[in-house]
Amino acid sequence: MSRWSSCLTRINDGVVARGFEGRSAFGFAFTRLAPDGATATDLAAHLGITKQAASQLVDELVRKGYAERRPHPGDARARLVVLTELGWAYTRAAEEAALEAVQPWVELLGESEVRVLCDRLRRIAPYGPIRPTW
Repeated sequence: MSRWSSCLTRINDGVVARGFEGRSAFGFAFTRLAPDGATATDLAAHLGITKQAASQLVDELVRKGYAERRPHPGDARARLVVLTELGWAYTRAAEEAALEAVQPWVELLGESEVRVLCDRLRRIAPYGPIRPTW
């Protein structure tokens, strides 16, 4: 298992330990849905999956209460998928779990070096896409 997948597993385990049902794909989807929502087509492009797979993921998120569909303000044919309050709570739990997951990096490199690393990563890919490598 690579360090990256191990980190993702620790984040997902931390989210589950905080009482949320989900899988790693949810976090990648939430990254695109926050803060203003997205269409299933936007989500498909962000995740590098088919529109059908994105629609199935959206169906699952809606069924679990993490997201809801709303009319798109700029396109009457499209539906905007937005996080619900439960979806935002899931996101906060994932952020807490992520901090715990990178703690070994902090212990190895020091907090200031990890901050520099994060800053450099944001400069390389400031808006993503942050997506899994399925």
